[in-house]
Amino acid sequence: MTVLVTGAAGFVGNNLVRRLVEQGKPVRAMARHLEKANQRLADIKGKVEIIQGDVTDPDSLERAVSGVTAVVHLVALAIEKGGRTYDGINHQGTVNVVDAAKAAGVNRFVYMSQNNAAPEHESAFLRSKGRAQQYVTESGLQWTALRPSVIFGQQDEFVNSIARLVRLTPVIFPNIGGGKALFQPISVHDVVEAVVRSLDDDGTIGKALALGGPEILTLETMEKRIFRAMGTKRWLFPAPAGLLKPIVFLMEKTLPGAPVNLSLLELLKVPNVVDDNALMTYFNLDPRPFIGEHIAYLKNITAGEALRKIFTGATVK
Repeated sequence: MTVLVTGAAGFVGNNLVRRLVEQGKPVRAMARHLEKANQRLADIKGKVEIIQGDVTDPDSLERAVSGVTAVVHLVALAIEKGGRTYDGINHQGTVNVVDAAKAAGVNRFVYMSQNNAAPEHESAFLRSKGRAQQYVTESGLQWTALRPSVIFGQQDEFVNSIARLVRLTPVIFPNIGGGKALFQPISVHDVVEAVVRSLDDDGTIGKALALGGPEILTLETMEKRIFRAMGTKRWLFPAPAGLLKPIVFLMEKTLPGAPVNLSLLELLKVPNVVDDNALMTYFNLDPRPFIGEHIAYLKNITAGEALRKIFTGATVK
């Protein structure tokens, strides 16, 4: 089974490629930026085929799907910028990948959706992911859709963004919306394991499976655990989301590596928890908790790295 992984240079993507290689599966890793892919996959470069491809370019997708037996589609845009939009990447990009797979006779398709994604959702991000998932489920392919809550790991763009801001804000830290937003954080390693098991399990075909960690946590609890993992303390002060909008808008427009945008700020209104955690009920896995050794990597974040990421958008290895 040759597996095409789209978004192979991304956070979930490079971790998945590495896991598939460990299993001995032939992998074609598609990335929009080859430099980023070569950087993140340097340790396994000789064991994987790395190709350039863009979900907005049908010709590159035709080449990407040629000769593969399964597609894992991970490409997703979290923050709109540079003319790349949620609709153009998350929805239409998925349409393009599905159509390319069908044209090439590839039947197996695993799609990384999102918890709460729905075609009519008020959030532009969740709406784009919901429309994409709907297209996948109506494609006639042997599909599986995975719907994770917030994913944490060494390269994630949520937890790490909070940690970078911690390094740059001594003494006090904004508790957005009073820290009441709910999450069920899941380790990238558990998400990757769900993907590889789905590929080998025909029982997942035609199923949309929600994935979450072992605990439902408030944003405030997550922040306190981040402080502890980083070996630091901060005084949390209430920061109503409405008051932060002008600041977030300015950051979004001026900083290449802005840690948040208005769309993501709005997502804090939606509880990011799962009703039926397939990680436990279907895959029989014991999910890693958001605490201790599983987030110890946060201690290594420096103020210099935080500034480079925010002001240049530099790739995190």
